[in-house]
This record gives sequence, structure tokens and C-alpha cells, in this order.
Amino acid sequence: MSLFWRTFILLAVLLGAGIFAWLQTFRALEFEPRAVQAAQQIASLVNLSRAALRYSDAINRVTVVKAMSDQEAVKVVPREPKDQFEPFEVDRFSRAVGQELRSRLGPHTVVANSVNGVPGLWVGFNIENDPFWLQADPKRVQAVAGSTYFVWTSIALLATVLGSAVIAGLINRPLKELSFAASRIRDGEYESQLDEYTMTSEIREVNMGFNRMARELAKVEEDRAVMLAGISHDLRTPLARMRLETEMSVVDEDAKRYMAADIDQLDAIIDKFMDYARPGVVKLVPVHLSSVVDREIAAFRDPTQIRIESRVAIDTRVMADDTELGRVLANLFENARRYGRSSDTDVAQVTVSYARTGPWVIVSVRDHGPGVAAEKLKQLTTPFFRGDVARTAATGAGLGLAIVEKTVQRMGGTFELANASDGGLVGHIRLKKAP
Repeated sequence: MSLFWRTFILLAVLLGAGIFAWLQTFRALEFEPRAVQAAQQIASLVNLSRAALRYSDAINRVTVVKAMSDQEAVKVVPREPKDQFEPFEVDRFSRAVGQELRSRLGPHTVVANSVNGVPGLWVGFNIENDPFWLQADPKRVQAVAGSTYFVWTSIALLATVLGSAVIAGLINRPLKELSFAASRIRDGEYESQLDEYTMTSEIREVNMGFNRMARELAKVEEDRAVMLAGISHDLRTPLARMRLETEMSVVDEDAKRYMAADIDQLDAIIDKFMDYARPGVVKLVPVHLSSVVDREIAAFRDPTQIRIESRVAIDTRVMADDTELGRVLANLFENARRYGRSSDTDVAQVTVSYARTGPWVIVSVRDHGPGVAAEKLKQLTTPFFRGDVARTAATGAGLGLAIVEKTVQRMGGTFELANASDGGLVGHIRLKKAP
């Protein structure tokens, strides 16, 4: 779970729990006043009806009852002993209303939901010794409907979810920017700069420290590249003199050949240093993958050491730098030639294949050698790291696969190493497909 979703869920749960707590508090505080108010209204109607009927003669009483029915939706009818009624008090709210009515109208007051099958709010009262029913609109004493609470709670929860998402995004935005900048530094790009004038003091200090670290890393990387390039350049002159002196001074042909081989090896190591110290900016253009593979295969002509088979379609194109891609393949072929020879033929059998997956092209370079221990696969791309003895029979700078990974990353791709299921090491180069 990402930090954004964790913050969002925690905020949503907290605010949602707060909404439900306030809802229950509101219902508890609103319950008694609403019951009392409803009972007061009904009691007032009963008292007014009682007073109007008590002080009216027989002729005017009919007019009063009719006027009350027309204007106030209130009906007053005589109460008969045989009347059948359903009790009004069926829940907590109705019981509170009934209790309040009895406290205001007298202990013998009867409250019903229906009388003789006619629904309504019926209140039984006496005028002198004559019993009457007062029928009123039951909506006068209804509690707030559950659907009303549901609608308002749903609106509040929706607002809570949206607010939580906005707040979580604002909280995590500096961390997201920091994560993105850190990933760019991991890929060798040191130009990322975080905002050093943000209002939050802690984030401002973190950003300032990160920018300072990025500048120091950029300076270290620049100094390292300059040092490697300088050392490599300065070594070329004495190596050239040694080569010349070997050709001119050494008489023994075997000794001359061995010394020349050692000088060639030193020269190859210097080339690796130069490649590793190369600047990280490349220009990506559409490149025909098969032509680059064929060109690099042609450089390995000795069939007694390595044999390379290409299965790349001629129409496969990737976004890359032609020279850098050739250098990547050359390093992989050289690595296979040195360490990926078959035990039975002592020849490195290499296969180059490809696969298209969405916007990517995956180039696989596989040998049929002894492979590498699983726990050492991730370390093979570490500069100057060497694997087990089986793959280190030849000498070298230990930079070949590190150069491959660094170069592929500069071209916007990724590089992975794995052991083939039936033996051998396979390197997967993922590059963007050309349009």
C-alpha cells in the first residue's frame, strides 16, 4: 500500500467515525426536544378544542367542529365505548410523546394510531363528563425519517472521502516529489532540484538537504569521471612505448607474443574505463536492431572461441543511440566469449533473440555456459565485481556488465540478468519501440 492510500484511508476512517459520532450525538440531543414540542402542539390543539366546544352551545358547536376540520385538519368526534383503537406508543419516540401528553392533559388521556380502522393521531379527552376523540395529522408528531439521516450522512461521507483524497494528496505531494527526484538520481541524473522555499519548515529542510546531497553526488561523479578519463589517457602513452620496445628489443618470439597480449589486455581495460567514464547524455533515434546486431557479430570472427546466432527480425526498430547500443552488444558478446563457453566444446554458443511487449522491445543475449549462482546475479552489474571462478577464467576490468547497465539506462531502458532454465546466462535488454 502506498503512503497516499494509507493516509487517505486513515483520514477517511477518522472523519467517518467523527461523522457517525456527531450523528448519534445530534439524534440524542434532538430526540427529547422534538418529542416535547410535538406533544405541546397536540396538547394545545386538544385544549383549544376543549375550550371551544365547552363554551359553545349546541348549534354553534357543529359550526366550530366543521371550521376546525376545514382550516386545521382537526376532527373532533364523540368517543363511544365500543370504539376499537390501536395504541400509539410503539417505539421510544411515540412513548415519549404519549408520556408528555398525559402529563399535560391528565393521566386518563388515551393516544391511538387508529380508531375503528381510520388511521391518524387520535387523542381521547373529556369535556366535563362527555368523552371525545380528536383526530390530527400524524405528521405533526413524526420523528426525523431514517431516509433523511441516510441522505445527509451519505453527503457528509462523500464530502469526507473527497476531502480526505485532497488532504492526502497535499500531504504526500512533497514525498512524491522527493521519491521522483531520488529515482532520477538513482538513474544517474543529478539535475533534480526540490523547492527550498516551501512553507513547511520540515519539508524545506529536507529539500535543502536533498539538493545539497545531489550537488555533492554530481561533483563526485564528475570528479570520478575526470579521474578515470585522465588515468586512462595518461596510461596510453607508456603502453605505446612498451609496445614499441617489445617489438624492437625482445628477440624471443614467444615472449614477444605474450608481452603483446598483456599490453593488449591493458589497453582493453583502459577502454573499459573510458567507456564507464563516458558522459551520460545520449540522443535517441530510431535504430534498426538487426543491423546493429549483425555489425557487432561481424567483429567476433574466431569460430573457435565464439559463435553467435541472430534471430532478430530485419524490421525491428528501437529508440537508441547506434554507437551506444553497439557498445552494449559488444560487451555482452565479449562477456559470453570469456565466461560463457560450453564445457564440452569450449566454444561460446550465443543466441540473440527478441520479443515485442507493448511499447517495448526486449533483446535477449544468451550463452550456454555454466551460469552464475542466483545470489550473485544482482552483483554482476556492480563495477569491479567478479562472479565465481567458473566465470572468471579470463582477466578483465570487471566493468563490462556495469557499462551495459549504465548505457541501457541512459537510453531509457532496463537491463536484467538471469540464469536460463537449461543452463547458461541470459541478459535481457528492454528498449522503447521506435514509432
